[in-house]
Amino acid sequence: MGAWDDLDDRLRPTVESAVLEFARIRPELERLTAAMRESIQEIFDSSELHPLFVTARTKTIESFRDKASRTLPPADGETLPGLYFPDPLRNLTDVVGVRVITTLPHEVDLAANLIKRQRQEFDCRGDREKDIGSIESGTYGYSSRHLIMRSIQNEAVRRFQQALDPGSKAGGSYLFEVQIRTVLAHAWSEIEHDIRFKASNPRAWSPYFDRQFTGTAAMLEAVESAFAELHERYETVTGFWDEAGEGAAPLTPNRIRHVWQTLLPHVDRKADDNWGWAAELLAAHGLKTTTELVRLLQAETITTVRRALDHRYSPGPDRLLDDVLLWHFGADHIEATAEKPGAVPSPRRDSLQRRNRQMDIFRTRKGTRDHDDN
Repeated sequence: MGAWDDLDDRLRPTVESAVLEFARIRPELERLTAAMRESIQEIFDSSELHPLFVTARTKTIESFRDKASRTLPPADGETLPGLYFPDPLRNLTDVVGVRVITTLPHEVDLAANLIKRQRQEFDCRGDREKDIGSIESGTYGYSSRHLIMRSIQNEAVRRFQQALDPGSKAGGSYLFEVQIRTVLAHAWSEIEHDIRFKASNPRAWSPYFDRQFTGTAAMLEAVESAFAELHERYETVTGFWDEAGEGAAPLTPNRIRHVWQTLLPHVDRKADDNWGWAAELLAAHGLKTTTELVRLLQAETITTVRRALDHRYSPGPDRLLDDVLLWHFGADHIEATAEKPGAVPSPRRDSLQRRNRQMDIFRTRKGTRDHDDN
């Protein structure tokens, strides 16, 4: 059941006339739609932001008829309701729609801002967040950024305007909609639209559908947040390897803590927040930059060190860093960081020598196994 089915019979001729005109001009509108999609795509082709895809659609005749049939309550003293869109071919802003589908939530805003900056080609006449369910109401739904754009002196628009009204002056300005959303929100909204809004029989609807849609929307939000966190961590880690940028940052105690908690958040068992000892251990080997630290803290190395020492307890950052340095530098690490030879007592020197012997035994056994495998 749509607005057309409920429309007052006295208003049907007006809507039918608009629908006939829309059907006549729709082929030209499809060409206009393709031109708008290409224009939006070209914006991203010359930028660093590359959406997953950019699509476009022209409203179907059925959808146009239903939207053109929407009404307003009767004015005072009148019995006939008014049409919400008295001239739908000129009043509707979503006859032509472009969709920009991104990977991550933050790219939605980047895409919107990029499109809005193309002021020689478009003029943004509307910008709003649209979601079914909102943060303010405490409900869930898909989130989508909707822009209403006006083309400026566009040739495809001029051709459409001339076909629509040959006697008018074709200025090349036309309002159309750009929807920007993530791929997960896009998938959710497509499925929800098919089930919720395209249901031909309202009696077949179950309240449990709403409950399930709310639950899946909540899961989608959690997944998107996880992907956003993954992306942020990836950007941070890759920055650590930039020797001309973040990678050149000096290894202060706070910097070491930041790098460690980014790379190895599961190995952060420090009882205090003092990373000074870690800084001293690294400085003993002349390791001074972020990139030098991340080069040291490779997952394969840490796994090997764990196997070599067969830790009874999961080591904290200081101990694990000490072991990794011992693995890399061996006797040099002992001499650089332990008590002087002959000192009594010498608990650190004794501990390092014991661990170094374990590592040597492990290397020997591993070398023998590798030789046997070959």
